Amino acid sequence: MNAVEIEQAITDLAEQPFDGAAFPYAFLEAFGNKATTIQRLRSGATNKSDLGGVLQTNNIHIAVCGNGQATTTLTALKDSPATLRAKAKFVLATDGADFEAEDLTSGETVACAFTDFPDHFGFFLPLAGISTVRQISENAFDIRATSRLNRLYVELLKDNPEWGTAERRHDMNHLMARLIFCFFAEDTDIFVGRGKFTEIIAQMSSKDSSNTHEVMSTLFRAMNTKKEDRAAAKIPRWADDFPYVNGGLFSGSMDVPKFSRIARSYLLHVGGLDWTKINPDIFGSMIQAVADDKERGELGMHYTSVPNILKVLNPLFLDDLRARLEEAGDNPRTLLNLRKRMAKIRVFDPACGSGNFLVIAYKEMRAIEAQINERRGERDHHSEIPLTNFRGIELRDFPAEIARLALVIAEYQCDVLYRGQRLALAEFLPLRNENWITCGNALRLDWLSICPSTGTGVKVQADDLFEIPLDQAEIDFENEGGETYICGNPPYQGARGQFREQKEDLKRVFDGHTNAWKSIDYVAGWFMKAADYGARANAASAFVATNSICQGQHVPILWPLILASGHEISFAHTSFKWTNLASHNAGVTVAVIGISNRPPKTRRLFSISESGNAILQESANINPYLVAAPNVIVSKLSSPISDLSEMSYGNYPGDGNFLTLTALEAQELCARRPDLKTIVRPLYGAQEFIKGLSRFCLWIDDQMLDLASSDPMIANRIESVRATRLASRDASLNKLATRSHQYRDRNVAQSQLVLVPTVSSERRQYIPTELKGASSVTTNQAFALYDAPLWNMALVASRLHLVWIATVCGQLETRYRYSNTLGWNTFPVPTLTEKNKADLTRCAEDILLAREHHFPATIADLYDPDDMPDDLRAAHERNDEVLERIYIGRRFKNDTERLEKLFDLYTKMAAAAAPAKKRKAGARA
Repeated sequence: MNAVEIEQAITDLAEQPFDGAAFPYAFLEAFGNKATTIQRLRSGATNKSDLGGVLQTNNIHIAVCGNGQATTTLTALKDSPATLRAKAKFVLATDGADFEAEDLTSGETVACAFTDFPDHFGFFLPLAGISTVRQISENAFDIRATSRLNRLYVELLKDNPEWGTAERRHDMNHLMARLIFCFFAEDTDIFVGRGKFTEIIAQMSSKDSSNTHEVMSTLFRAMNTKKEDRAAAKIPRWADDFPYVNGGLFSGSMDVPKFSRIARSYLLHVGGLDWTKINPDIFGSMIQAVADDKERGELGMHYTSVPNILKVLNPLFLDDLRARLEEAGDNPRTLLNLRKRMAKIRVFDPACGSGNFLVIAYKEMRAIEAQINERRGERDHHSEIPLTNFRGIELRDFPAEIARLALVIAEYQCDVLYRGQRLALAEFLPLRNENWITCGNALRLDWLSICPSTGTGVKVQADDLFEIPLDQAEIDFENEGGETYICGNPPYQGARGQFREQKEDLKRVFDGHTNAWKSIDYVAGWFMKAADYGARANAASAFVATNSICQGQHVPILWPLILASGHEISFAHTSFKWTNLASHNAGVTVAVIGISNRPPKTRRLFSISESGNAILQESANINPYLVAAPNVIVSKLSSPISDLSEMSYGNYPGDGNFLTLTALEAQELCARRPDLKTIVRPLYGAQEFIKGLSRFCLWIDDQMLDLASSDPMIANRIESVRATRLASRDASLNKLATRSHQYRDRNVAQSQLVLVPTVSSERRQYIPTELKGASSVTTNQAFALYDAPLWNMALVASRLHLVWIATVCGQLETRYRYSNTLGWNTFPVPTLTEKNKADLTRCAEDILLAREHHFPATIADLYDPDDMPDDLRAAHERNDEVLERIYIGRRFKNDTERLEKLFDLYTKMAAAAAPAKKRKAGARA
């Protein structure tokens, strides 16, 4: 369940007659507990309460009590030994009239009337596995409003299915935007009389709802008609109190879908909420899925927290504005110059969704402007920051409408906050007819036509604030010398998950730049467009992107193009989780990357330490891997740059799986033909050595072929391999049909084999590696170090190597993707002394011994970060300490410092190796 669904469920619960026996189970069910979980609690199988209540381990202890006993019962729940044993995070007591709860972790409490407890549902979201931010808990209204609007939307479509068709979908979305404005306006005195809009509909529409649509249409018509024209337009007296709104919001069709009794009830319920509490930077994200059939199942999951948005906006330009404000002090002229500068700043989000980034940017700039006005003694001065400077592109119709509306609401709220309600009301209506959010495909539109670099735009007013063509009319405003800041959170789709249209988008963007665009994430298109824009305008850009855009194959494809455009990374946030309000949502790992062709001398690199603390590192440069290092790009090498053993790709079978045996098949063959034991070898790919799976293969040397073929089962398998290879479309496999008794590759060890998986879980703190005997065979699902000294294994098993692999090799989905040519061969290691090698050998042996202590636990079991044995963790810590002291004489503070050292060393080693390679190439010529 998501946050909106949970809010709806507990609201329904609060409105039902109170049933003390059923309440605890209904409460838990509202937070997404499955029926089987509830049944086990009811039966007592998992209910550990010692107070006659319901205690869910690791979650909550609930008790229903007698009248007036909620406070004392809550105390008893807190003091309960069972609460402590079960590690409950919450306690809750209610008598059906009062409701009290406490978060035992934070100490925060809730005390309210029982009917009001849905107002505090955000307090309990952790019960559903939703790790939320304080802002959501404190602004639960936005989720409640979204829930009500969603129910109204669905009910209207049920009774008016034609309004859900492509032809009428815009009209339906437009209706919702009108309603949101009206609900906000009636509770903020924009409409005279609190609740006026809802009240008129309740009074003038019949209870059977037969004329609700007519009443609403009349109100919309009044708001689109100037006062002096209303008599001629025959606006009835009961609608005449409503102001003229215009701005395109109420122009066009006045058609309204018909309301059923249920829909009318939902409408009045929505209007009964307190819309003064709306938070436009949250609300837009909450509601944008309402109008999208595919996304409605994820309703409320699109929330983007303000702190995350500020990770983009603050270093992009807001920090600089605040610094200039601090420098200005109380100097009137300097303050005035800053205000004039801000009036020309444009914020452009070419993937704006419902406008979160634009709204936050506007509100933050208004806060700075308010301080300027305060210091100049001009508190009532009108804002010189126009909404039209906050521009966006959004592919979908409804979020684009909500973005405009959110900005209009934000402007009014800022006017009330900084200038007072009287002045805010005096200047708010009528709305202006200017368009500034374009509905279209950002990768196919010319950004300069939507957000020109300087000068006056085309002097055309749009007809409708909420009707915007693809070729958006420009807004008439002067912007000579202005700055443009491009920002946002574009879609991430990886190369394999892109639709045909998205592939075509990338082709258009990168045409003439590179032919390798098929291999990169969709978000790369926004970076390329931003770089092209910045080459022709005074602009800087910053986007949220999957961290893969600064890893692996993305770096040599995308970043040389960005750097060639004159742009460099001006600031960055290294990887962090970008979560939403879905239950148990793990979030996607993202990075924030700012680019500019006028970067500051000192670049800021933000990261999170291993202990969870924020770190700010200032440096002269940030490279495409988001490391404080020169702009080096790591390329594949055919052999190690350091003094390491050669690592080979595992053996590719190309056998149709006919040379592979299960454990049972291998056992039966050896029992039947003991003379063939020597051709049966253990087989290891990544899954086999990580999960402890048992597989074998037929490893037949040429001199053993006649003996092996004497067994009918083996002979049949060899013939099946031959048929498979001949039927293949791969010409190289066709040729291998002549030796169908063997894998394509025939690499084996003489003494020992160190295995490294091709893909590994990102949850592990170390890359899993294993030591096997000479008889073992590896598949192409693993890499192998054949007969390498054991100290090589210590390097593979280190934290240093993991962060290098994660950075330069990239990821498959979210898992680490290993590469011998890009990861191992490029891994920079200082010159090792014999003592260094001996120490590392001992570390590798200690890791292997620690694993042996926990036999038969698998690698997957042992390296689960939540259950890693203490002795194994200690062995790895010792290995890391020994290795890191070789690099810098101490342990590294964090991964950022590790990467900085690795890139520094790589740059020096690559420079030293380059001349030798050049001479070698010349000699061949």
